[in-house]
Amino acid sequence: MTESNNIHRLTHDGKEIILVGTAHVSRESADLVRTTIESEKPDTVCVELCESRWQSIQQKSRWRDMDIVKVVKEKKAFLLLSNLILASFQRRIADKMDIQPGQEMLTAIDTAKAVGARTWLADRDIRTTLSRTWRSMTLWGRVKLLFQLLLSLGEVDDLKEEDIERMKQEDVLNSLLNEIGASQPVIREILIDERDRYLMQRIKSAPGEKIVAVVGAGHVPGIRNYWEREFDLADLEVMPPKSSLSGSLKWIIPVAIMLLFAWGFYAGGSQAGSDMILWWVAANGLLAGIGAIVAWGHPLTVLSSVLSAPLTSLNPMIAAGWVSGLVEAFSRKPKVRDFETLQDDIRSVRGFWSNKVTRILLVVVFTNLGSTLGTFIAFPMIVRVLQTV
Repeated sequence: MTESNNIHRLTHDGKEIILVGTAHVSRESADLVRTTIESEKPDTVCVELCESRWQSIQQKSRWRDMDIVKVVKEKKAFLLLSNLILASFQRRIADKMDIQPGQEMLTAIDTAKAVGARTWLADRDIRTTLSRTWRSMTLWGRVKLLFQLLLSLGEVDDLKEEDIERMKQEDVLNSLLNEIGASQPVIREILIDERDRYLMQRIKSAPGEKIVAVVGAGHVPGIRNYWEREFDLADLEVMPPKSSLSGSLKWIIPVAIMLLFAWGFYAGGSQAGSDMILWWVAANGLLAGIGAIVAWGHPLTVLSSVLSAPLTSLNPMIAAGWVSGLVEAFSRKPKVRDFETLQDDIRSVRGFWSNKVTRILLVVVFTNLGSTLGTFIAFPMIVRVLQTV
């Protein structure tokens, strides 16, 4: 077999590791993976998959079992939406190249079975990766990430032929994450650099004397760079503690608003107090309602957003998006078809809004964004009313 520029030979503790860098939507990558495994006949084949992603490509009906109400209640709407947007980007590029997304990983698993090799999952759980990213970001960073991800959906349609050819030579998903990481270093650190270290450590710990490791080409430089070092996987899997500042602000802001209301009624009378409450209700309710409208929420969802936002903004334990998301879930309960067509619907921007499952996620996210923006707008207006007392 002719050696490819995408094949790198490494050693560790008496083991021979053949590192294969792939583009996740390249047919050439899938062929390279197959021929490499057949030629090398390794004891173990490592793949850039975690348990949940491995299950997702093995079980085509996995979406039918998803409890969308549970997702909303467990505050995981943004994480799931982010995962689906990334999957959409990869799937739409794959459509342009006429190949199944993740084909090289499927090929690696199938070829490993054919040559009698063991399959070893080397990647960190995607839920851990996204959760670590989310907790490490500021509120503004989260808003920027959401819009960068949404904008990436439209960029796929503008790709030119030379862009497609370039993507055949690299890890497409990492290309997107690199662009986002340029403006938000914390994202690059967790989504790419941390996973380089995690993948490297898992590959080195794989059983057998000869190992073929199939990873995205974007991870190859990092894996090789970290190869002589050792990392504790537990440190890369633990959830970082929530910021003490953000945790405190969840309580400080509502208490401060309530004290301002009380002072307004005391110092300025009923007129000043009423004006302050009116600003609070209008800013929170209207912007939360606009968020629900942007997400194509049901009329009852929009109404629930308007009514709940002024109250939930004063309650650190509840968010307006959770209320509107549950109302949307019960007002337009997703049918089996929505779960079955989810993978196809996320291929287009319109599909995210038309599928009842993703629409619920959009309702949660945009309602929360509207309510948060309303809080920042209402606060100075309330203070201005006090200044006139």
